[in-house]
Amino acid sequence: MKAILFETVGGPEVLQLGEAPIPELRPRKVLIKNQAIGINFADTRFRQGQYVMQPRLPDTPGLEAAGVVEAVGEGVGHIAPGTRVAAIGMRTYAEYALVSADQVMPLPDSVSFEQGAAFPIQTLTAYHLLHTCHQTSPGQTVLVHSAAGGVGIVAMQIAKAAGARVIGTVSSDAKVALAQEYGADAVINYESQDFAEEAKQLTDGKGVDLILDAVGQPTFAAGLKCLAPFGHAILYGQAGGAPEPLNVFGLFQNSLKVSCFGLYTASAIPELHQKGITESFRLMEEGKLKLLVGKSYPLAEAAEAHRFMESRQSVGKLILTP
Repeated sequence: MKAILFETVGGPEVLQLGEAPIPELRPRKVLIKNQAIGINFADTRFRQGQYVMQPRLPDTPGLEAAGVVEAVGEGVGHIAPGTRVAAIGMRTYAEYALVSADQVMPLPDSVSFEQGAAFPIQTLTAYHLLHTCHQTSPGQTVLVHSAAGGVGIVAMQIAKAAGARVIGTVSSDAKVALAQEYGADAVINYESQDFAEEAKQLTDGKGVDLILDAVGQPTFAAGLKCLAPFGHAILYGQAGGAPEPLNVFGLFQNSLKVSCFGLYTASAIPELHQKGITESFRLMEEGKLKLLVGKSYPLAEAAEAHRFMESRQSVGKLILTP
């Protein structure tokens, strides 16, 4: 099968289209013929050798895909060959992917393969940030960093559906209108404005109840300054680098809470994982959640897709098509 391979860690140029064997079916596994593959910022960290999981060179990036079930292994009784699915797995930048059966999600007929590839990581991350790590409710104010990105666009919509007021931050004025289109009540360009001061002004000095931060070093410490009493900041990525060490004694004055989130924790708890899937698809069916595929690339152009993602010009979800 065709697959993206890299033999050494480094920049996008290390990604090359090559040949790899179709994964061998194993018990409790599902073999999927991919139709669309999701690109995540974590894929760029994996390529660089800076992700939680280290590559075993030569290796293939990729954490999610959507396609048709080709075959199921022993012990898989709830998914049949021919089913349209999305899935979370490893090494998905390929024509086929072998994933654990408990990470396979049947797609509603109304959801396309591209939407399916955009669904698992960004949508479930956003859902669990807002409804597992935090209990988002009407009247709260949520500040979403990287509001025009894949998770940001989804998080704003889920927060709005929960009745919250949403403040989005973006890295350029070109992304302001898009953030507004997908649910932001107010948008701040954090490159040209002091987002913490702006957020305080937008809340009449009270501050925000929740911050969703995947940027890290440039935004995290400043964000703590605009949290309301009992406010909560969740770090779920470090696109801008790791934040400085936190002095927890600084949280006392306003009784603040800081936490971290990785989707792998929620996806390992079956009841929690299924609730996120069910509730997210329900929001899509009700028209309260729309997934934005910003750009699609052929599999062979994975390196170019990574360059575009790292340029900070991308919006929504980037997709590869095998």
